[in-house]
Amino acid sequence: MSRMPALTRAEAETRARDLSVQRYAIDLDLTRGEEVFGSTTVIRFTALRDCDTFAEVRPAALHRVALDGRALDPALLDGNRLPLTGLTAGEHELRVEADMRYSRTGEGMHRFTDPADGEVYVYTQLFLDDVQRVAAAFDQPDLKAVFDVEVTAPEEWTVLGNALGTRTAPGRWKLATTPPLATYLLCVVAGPYHSVRTEHAGIPFGLHCRRSLAPYLDRDADDLFDITRTCFDRYHELFDEPYPFDSYDQAFVPEFNAGAMENPGLVTFRDEYVSRSAVTPTEAQFRAVVIAHEMAHMWFGDLVTLRWWDDIWLNESFAEYMGYQVVSEATRFTGTWNDFAVVRKAWGSDADQRPSTHPVAPAPEAVPDTASALTNFDGISYAKGASALRQLVAWLGRKEFLAGINEHFARHRFGNAALADFIDSLSTATDRDVPAWADAWLRTSGLDTLTPAASPAPNGWRLEVNHSGGRPHRIGVGLYDRAVADAGRLVERDRSTLDITATAVVEKRELSGPRPDLILLNDGDLTFAKIRFDERSWETLSATLSSLPDALSRAVAWNAARDLVRDGRIAPREHLALTCRHLPAESDPYLVEGVLTFARTVLADRYLAPSLRTEALGSLGEASRAVLATGRAETALSATRALIDCAVTGQDAAELRGWYEDGAIPGAPALDPELRWRMLLRLCVLGAAGAAEIEAELARDGSAKGLEGAARCRAALPDEAAKEAAWQAMFHDDSLSNYLFAATAQGFWHPEQAELLAPFAGRFFPDAAALAARRGPAIAEAIGRYAFPFTAVDAGTLALGREAVTAGAVTPALRRALADRLDDGARALRLRQAP
Repeated sequence: MSRMPALTRAEAETRARDLSVQRYAIDLDLTRGEEVFGSTTVIRFTALRDCDTFAEVRPAALHRVALDGRALDPALLDGNRLPLTGLTAGEHELRVEADMRYSRTGEGMHRFTDPADGEVYVYTQLFLDDVQRVAAAFDQPDLKAVFDVEVTAPEEWTVLGNALGTRTAPGRWKLATTPPLATYLLCVVAGPYHSVRTEHAGIPFGLHCRRSLAPYLDRDADDLFDITRTCFDRYHELFDEPYPFDSYDQAFVPEFNAGAMENPGLVTFRDEYVSRSAVTPTEAQFRAVVIAHEMAHMWFGDLVTLRWWDDIWLNESFAEYMGYQVVSEATRFTGTWNDFAVVRKAWGSDADQRPSTHPVAPAPEAVPDTASALTNFDGISYAKGASALRQLVAWLGRKEFLAGINEHFARHRFGNAALADFIDSLSTATDRDVPAWADAWLRTSGLDTLTPAASPAPNGWRLEVNHSGGRPHRIGVGLYDRAVADAGRLVERDRSTLDITATAVVEKRELSGPRPDLILLNDGDLTFAKIRFDERSWETLSATLSSLPDALSRAVAWNAARDLVRDGRIAPREHLALTCRHLPAESDPYLVEGVLTFARTVLADRYLAPSLRTEALGSLGEASRAVLATGRAETALSATRALIDCAVTGQDAAELRGWYEDGAIPGAPALDPELRWRMLLRLCVLGAAGAAEIEAELARDGSAKGLEGAARCRAALPDEAAKEAAWQAMFHDDSLSNYLFAATAQGFWHPEQAELLAPFAGRFFPDAAALAARRGPAIAEAIGRYAFPFTAVDAGTLALGREAVTAGAVTPALRRALADRLDDGARALRLRQAP
């Protein structure tokens, strides 16, 4: 079969002018064995004029094609394109019968066999253009149609879809007709799923997972339903348009690439959210945020859908903002914006400072086809976009923002919309210049920088805010003084709002009294910008950060400190000292986890010179022990994980081995499966455990997570044979699933093994290019995230990488991932070499 060309924007625009699509009737047969399933698609559509066009399908075998009852030669299929020539204006019917291949990479129809009990589960993941792996389609988001789906499955299976399903005969299911949907939102989930059901506001709600996770879903069901009901009710308070689908199922599925997918009526989640082991408050809260995020998509993304992929931010930024906001105001999780500020926002700001940065809303010509669109599915479209919307709400007003959103839903119900439509809807609710705001915030890339300065004034002091950049900002300014009786503690003097115009270079304000000890810009975290400090403020903050009264203020300060070290304005050792000084006193679990994770994985492993790493891990280990010693249950698990990960010396390894054999860490949470695998991984890295211990642990935990843990540990063993076996499994044996590939890659590269790993760095780039070409975008993304040679950050490796990125053989998804990692590596190298 020939190449699979990406759909271009121009082709999509032409097809949208030529066609309207009324209905898909899809019949799937999931009883044809382990490799393929049957797919019959009947598409009813209208040619709006005489034209030539094409449909898309990626079959394992194409059996029959008929247009208006007339057979077409299956050999006409060119790659994934089925030519439809000589169409006359009017109604038509296309019928396609094919065998389709199951996926092992989480794209299309993914098939998974649970090692715990041998049960088989399948589910679809069809974003962005993977519906073609399941059924024939006119695959673009602005050709919406209704879907009628029928499924043949083993008799003991349950089948779920976008609409309510009915078992019509043994092994035979019929799903109700959907409202108009974009093709990428079609979803089918099938297998012997364990289900918990209820009803709320007249809508059937369901939770589903594989049977081996049933006890954990049953444990969590009340909480999951409570969060779901609470968010559902809150959205109905905010939105005029009622929930637009006939049911709301949430399926926790295996080996899922994303966090979740907003399929109308059937949200699919990675099943790690139904955890066998203890979770941190951050993880529990984030699960709630993901639930709220996907539910927001039912309106923004599903009811109203983007017209083309340059507006992916319209889906993701809105859902990201609403997810955090709704959870913070309607559930028990009130610290969502703390976590967003210290972790999620950093994801967006890092992406915005790499060569691959792009505007939140890129220009149409910047997204010429579906392959380029997929690379913009990143921290800018999610976190920066959500930050921009948070700033928009602060600038525009919450009431006006919601009025504009509801106008948008009313205008484009079950249709498609672009950025201009969104801006026009918002403009109906305000006299403010929303288009100008959008141009400044959404059509530009990069971060503004805000820096305070203080000087004497006749009646007090003068605050100056130096503004580098071109965006307007509405920010909070917090003023703090050291307590008279305790210079290590800060007390808030005042917090006010400051508006900085897009053209302002310096914003000035006269204030009474003496200048404060700390000026904290963006207190409350309402904007997206780098925050700097004047000399006195930084001196104060360095000594008193943990005493800032509000956790969100501390999150802003930690994020600013992260920017300072990332930009080389403070040394990595200074940030490490800040962490060790203040983290034991930190009570907010989201900040403890976020700051510890950054210090362990970025500061210690990448930014610090290798000669300083052992000492740094020792300091972080002591800080983790100090956090544990506080007795705060909310921070104990994060500290325990960090303590395990900081083991580096022979003495550390011996202590860790003793804990592993005893089955307990003094003063820490109980050792559950996740912690045991984490300990064993660290022991393997340090050469204090080997194949025998891995097999024993796998015998103890033969679950899917156990298989991943074993793959991670085997790849971590510090000997050449183990590394070569792992390399062959990753890059030359395409049978690894997406999760087992990621686990193997996570185990492979460790700074302690730099000398052993050095020969593999040169092999990485050609092998990665070949693998990505064979296995597609999901594996390409995993290569960039997990398999990149982080331990070989030197000029030679970076040069090899840059040469690979410019080579024509590298797929777009891998090129973007490698470019980002190379930029990260170059930054780390600069920071390591700085005095």
